[in-house]
Formats: sequence, C-alpha cells, structure tokens
Amino acid sequence: MAKIKAADVAKLRKMTGAGMMDCKKALSETNGNFEEAITFLRKKGQKLAEKRADREASEGAVIAKTSEDKKTGGILVLNCETDFVAKNDDFVKLADEILELAITEKVNSLEELKALKFKNTTVAEELVNQVGIIGEKINLSFFCLLEDKEVVAYTHNGNKLASIVSFNKENVDKEVGKNVAMQIAAMKPVALDKNGVSKEIADKELEIGKALAIKERKPEKLAERISFGRLNKFFKEKTLLNQAFVKNNKINIKEYLKGNSKDLTATNFKYYSL
Repeated sequence: MAKIKAADVAKLRKMTGAGMMDCKKALSETNGNFEEAITFLRKKGQKLAEKRADREASEGAVIAKTSEDKKTGGILVLNCETDFVAKNDDFVKLADEILELAITEKVNSLEELKALKFKNTTVAEELVNQVGIIGEKINLSFFCLLEDKEVVAYTHNGNKLASIVSFNKENVDKEVGKNVAMQIAAMKPVALDKNGVSKEIADKELEIGKALAIKERKPEKLAERISFGRLNKFFKEKTLLNQAFVKNNKINIKEYLKGNSKDLTATNFKYYSL
C-alpha cells in the first residue's frame, strides 16, 4: 500500500471539498490514485444519498440574485436536513453558484438545471457528491427566473426568505428597487394587481365575505354587496401595486414608484420562504 502524504490529502480535499479523514481513507483505499479516490468519494456520496432518501430536508438556503446587467434575476432553494448545515458558508456558496449558473444559462426547469455541467460533472451529480461530504440529504427543490428591463433581488438575513421584482425601466434607483423587493418579502402579495388574481381566488374571497356577513345577521342582498366590498379590500391588501407602502402607509406601491420616476412600475415578482 502506498504511503499517503499529508500534501496529497490536502490536494484531494481542495479538489473535492471532502473532509480530511475522508480524503485520507479514499487515497488509502485506492493506493494513492487521485482519479480513483475521487470516484471512491462519489460512490460514498451515492450510498449515503440512498440511505438518507427518506429523510426530511426541510431546512436550507433561499438565495436571490441578478445577472451582471440586471436584466435577469432568480431565486433558488437548496434544502438540507439541519439548520446547522444551512448556515454553513460552503453550503450557501454552493446554492449561490448553482443559481449563478441557472441565471447565466437561463434554464426553464429544475430538470434542465440539474443536467447542466458544473465543476467537471453535473449539478445533480455534484449534489450527490455533497451528500457524501456533508453527511445530510441535499435537495434542489425550487428555482425561478424573471427577465425585464431591470430586475432587483433581495435575500433576507439568514437565507430563509428571498424575493425578486422586475421593472419596466432601466436604472431603477437602488433604494427604490430594494424597498419594493423588501415589501414583497414582508407583505407576501398574491399578485401584481387585481387583474393578476385568479377567478378561483376572487370567487373564494366573495364566498367567504358573504358567509361572514350572513353570520353577522346581514340580509342576503346586503351580504352580497358587503362581500364585494371585502373583495376590494383584499385587492388593496394582497396585490403589490395597491398595497400600502410599509415605510409610508399614506401611499401605495404604485404611487411610490410613480413618485420616483414617471411611468415606472413593477411588471412581475416572485418570492419564496422556508
């Protein structure tokens, strides 16, 4: 058996990100052959991934970022089993690098993203490798992209909540863009405006509003009118452009944007929270 040098262990660790002891064992088992040692570590990851397949990966990192030209933005969720791993810098960096790849390639689905080339392998295979390194189930569960004249991204401290918002103009004031992205993260609107609210949701709100009015002993005809009033309140509270601006509730988001730049408006948004 070849003598395993500390420098070789350090080199394999740098190549794979695996722990020192794992790297030493891999080199020992493969008689110092680096290619075979890498394969050994990957097989370890595959075996561990199979063992932990039924584990719940409900923790993780939610990351949002934009392309350099700010015309494309995305959100990505990389799950793990514990909050300890979710806060690990290398884990967050991995999520950030995969999102960077998704934005650059402008992929349309998780399956397409997982198949992309990543660090001399694929995203899917690298996630399996990371299971062997980290020792927990890892799952890429969600990602989305937005494109427009400009996209602003916001990741809340702790990487548990993120949002992106697109605008119809370039060079949006940094503070304005961030404020709207933070508004989305805080208030969780269901649509951009009332035209974006599905008929199913609107009908359900009317049904609930009418039922509440009848419970308050209002006549049926009056209850129906009341339900429409409550639907309008829902539109005001749950659609982004009509929501009161959290930093100045005397104006809504539509007015806040127009007050900064004539004809400026948000065109779409996405958010995700663990």
